[in-house]
Amino acid sequence: MSNADTERDPRRQLPAVSRLLDSEAGRALIAQHGRTRTVAAIQHALDDARAALGAGDAGAPVAAPGEGALLAQAEAALEAEARRALQAVINATGVVIHTNLGRVPLSEAAQEAVRMAAHGYTNLEYRLDAGERGGRGQYVEAMLCALTGAEAALVVNNAASAVLLALTALAEGGDVVISRGQLIEIGGGFRVPEVMAQSGARLVEVGTTNRTRLSDYEAAITEATRLVFAAHHSNFRIIGFYEEPHVGELAALAHAHGLPMLHDVGSGALLDTAAYGLAHEPTPVESVAAGADLVTFSGDKLLGGPQAGCIVGRADLVALLRRHALARAVRIDKYCMAGLGATLRHYIDGEAEAEVPVWRMMARPLAALKATARRWARALAARGVAASVKPGLSKVGGGSLPEETLPTFLVILDCESPDRLMGRLRRETPPVVARVEDDHVVLDPRTVLDGQEDALLHAVARAVEAL
Repeated sequence: MSNADTERDPRRQLPAVSRLLDSEAGRALIAQHGRTRTVAAIQHALDDARAALGAGDAGAPVAAPGEGALLAQAEAALEAEARRALQAVINATGVVIHTNLGRVPLSEAAQEAVRMAAHGYTNLEYRLDAGERGGRGQYVEAMLCALTGAEAALVVNNAASAVLLALTALAEGGDVVISRGQLIEIGGGFRVPEVMAQSGARLVEVGTTNRTRLSDYEAAITEATRLVFAAHHSNFRIIGFYEEPHVGELAALAHAHGLPMLHDVGSGALLDTAAYGLAHEPTPVESVAAGADLVTFSGDKLLGGPQAGCIVGRADLVALLRRHALARAVRIDKYCMAGLGATLRHYIDGEAEAEVPVWRMMARPLAALKATARRWARALAARGVAASVKPGLSKVGGGSLPEETLPTFLVILDCESPDRLMGRLRRETPPVVARVEDDHVVLDPRTVLDGQEDALLHAVARAVEAL
């Protein structure tokens, strides 16, 4: 090839993939990211360079990028890909149930139970006493019954599945009566009306957004009615001119017409949130006691376990749901079963506040949070980071207890660009997710777990230094 050909087509100056792989930087990328991903990243970098050089044919000459630039582009792409993978992060936002960050961490016992299930075989559907096949989840379902006072229980893969299964099994082709004020949408675009439509049930709306009376439900019940449904508002609150029947009233009305009543309580609190200075969150125990025939709730919100949808209630109705074909499609696996079982055991043993992280975080004393925030500020100042402490508020989050907050103390980071600092913190190892308040980056110690403090402080110092 002549020099003239190379000058006319600078794409010929680009190095071969093998040459880049054999370089010192290329070998380092292979060691960190693996050969397959490194080859793909280098090929993409070369493709981008060829496209840019080709686009420059008709205009001014464009120089081919050197090996260093190509490898740097490949490295940046590999690091970006690694950041997209599921990884541990430090939650310094103060949002206890953070849906974007995986809701809540599991207790140590629940983590160990999941590791056990992952390590080898389990008796998931096998009776060790009889040496034969057994039902899935019977141990966990027995604990749910003991904790809620229900006759029977069933666990599926999430709360939306629990509602969908109940509506499909009990009301497909018939009418379901629900208040207009409960036709909610929660995170991720989950809308109660759409789930009801998917079940094959017909939605019958009663009342108004802010006022629904028992008489509205009664007027809507016909021969086509299969179910009376109530949904907890979960992630919003109606205040002012507002009225809604109690669950017990709805259950009595449904029973008077020979109908079952379904109550979706959302977060699945098994402890009284009012004891933590918060509004009272409806509990499955209260719904069962009030006469609801089926109660559905999440396993990974205030209950504090893995993602799951719990269904408790009348034995005949739970049996009907268990036999439905959809139940197999939404059943949970052994990892969820193990984690949920260990979490429920904490409640059975009366140790949930001490052992389940969601309750432990909400119960942290204000004095301890203040001491932690001051210690962080001193440690950061010793590393040259300007930091101060002020009172603030944490949030429960996760579609539970809307607008409810807990007092805390915040570490305020002084920086020119909060957005840039937030970006640098997210690129640290481990990534740190904080929040911006009054044009400052703030760290809330309430949601930073035991053992994460040193990693957090190192990450903040590195991020500030890199600005």
